[in-house]
Amino acid sequence: MSDSGAVEPRHRGGRAMGRGRAKAKQTKVARQLKYSSGGTDLSRLANELGASTAEPLPVSEPVEVDDDELDEDDPYARYAELYNRDDDDEDEESGPSAHRRGA
Repeated sequence: MSDSGAVEPRHRGGRAMGRGRAKAKQTKVARQLKYSSGGTDLSRLANELGASTAEPLPVSEPVEVDDDELDEDDPYARYAELYNRDDDDEDEESGPSAHRRGA
């Protein structure tokens, strides 16, 4: 320890967490929140964010969305389908030799 009064980071069993470990933990928590298949546990989220509340928050139920319903509601779905087919046709016609430039 130096005489300058600076606190050295603790290793192995200490309370201080290094930047790498802190980031890894945040990444892990973010993945759990993003990819969890169940509903959102709002009380756990509030706890992770450090929010305080007097009453526990309800757990929301997972919502199932049918892709066909999304297409019916989306006025641009027909255009996307039309233009995506055209892009596929162009890709098949143009091979690596079609876009060659002079050396």
